[in-house]
Amino acid sequence: MSDSASNVVIAGAGPYGLSTAAHLQNIGLAVRIIGQPMRFWTENMPEGMFLKSEPFASSLGAPHRGLRFTDRHPDWRVGQPIPLETFVSYGRWFAAVAIPGTEDAQVLNIERGGPNGYLVTLSTGETIATRTVVMAVGVGPFAHIPDELAGLPSWLVSHSSVHRDLGLFAGKEVAVVGAGQSALETAVLLADAGARPHVLARRGELDWNTVPEERRPLWSKARGGPRSGLGTGYRTWLWAEQPGLVRHLPERTRLRLVRETMPPAGAWWLRERLDERVRVSTDRLLGKVVEHDDGVALTTTDPAGRRMVTEVEHVIAATGFVPDMERLTMLAPELRARVATRLGAPVLSRDFEASAPGLYFAGLAAASTFGPVMRFVHGADFAARRIAHHIIRRTPRVRPSAERVLEPDVR
Repeated sequence: MSDSASNVVIAGAGPYGLSTAAHLQNIGLAVRIIGQPMRFWTENMPEGMFLKSEPFASSLGAPHRGLRFTDRHPDWRVGQPIPLETFVSYGRWFAAVAIPGTEDAQVLNIERGGPNGYLVTLSTGETIATRTVVMAVGVGPFAHIPDELAGLPSWLVSHSSVHRDLGLFAGKEVAVVGAGQSALETAVLLADAGARPHVLARRGELDWNTVPEERRPLWSKARGGPRSGLGTGYRTWLWAEQPGLVRHLPERTRLRLVRETMPPAGAWWLRERLDERVRVSTDRLLGKVVEHDDGVALTTTDPAGRRMVTEVEHVIAATGFVPDMERLTMLAPELRARVATRLGAPVLSRDFEASAPGLYFAGLAAASTFGPVMRFVHGADFAARRIAHHIIRRTPRVRPSAERVLEPDVR
């Protein structure tokens, strides 16, 4: 039994949830968006972090002009890193301007409610009846910790996405497992906070992104390809700007693209900050990991088979995110069982709809279908447009609202 009803319920108020809500409300639907805008970015990303994406690729998706990141910050240029707090402020401004209201609550349970709908229970105790649910839960539920580390308690091993204040590790020896931007930036921020970080990387050497050129000569554009939200190159442009075409590629190819496009690498602006304060060990394959005294002893092996033991007080796994439907515990077990999956991720239609009618997935959960851009903010506009257009075709007697032109407030 429900307490209220809505055309659409969106679970999550990050970039994908906010973008989808903006498009749906623009066409006149009653939408409930559950979540505090940009909460994950505020509570789970470390203080002092910068975005790796360029300003033009850091916009949420909106049906109106004037809501891009570069509209809010017209002086931000290519090659100018965006501080975390600036991006969070932009996302909250977007929510205030483009969406009449978000709800600071959590979705606790989603289950089938009748033949053509769902019942969504909130942390407030309210139950909403709806025909359509959009899962825009971001990357948080999918934080991946390697099996070698998974059995240790949280006070010894944690994921990089659970730390806002790295000052908690001041004076401590901390191992950071990984070789990508998250690992390298976490290590630098740990050093800034007074910790003694040690990066353990499986890769033979660290990779770094090149310094972007704001103005490229014609010969460089012709040879190197166009610039896109995922970088520079003809194929990269296709993966970034045409995810609808990526869906038609063979599954093996799509999965390889997700895995290999923008492989682990540090941002160019971070390179000078990774100095002698950070110890780096490459070519290390993680092996046995055990509690030792008040900390952790990690055994790693190099390509020659030599074993080395590293003793630290805490381990931070900066090892990314892996979609897994079983992690989405707000979906009732019976509903999860109805969703067709492949390697843990939902199998989606061209409109992001799962095999359970009226249930949509946006963001990382859609990457195995639409490619690597769904791992990044840049994919939010495409996903929001596709989802909104499909929902409106299925919802009777809703007339699109007239388009508004919003003048950006850059104060």
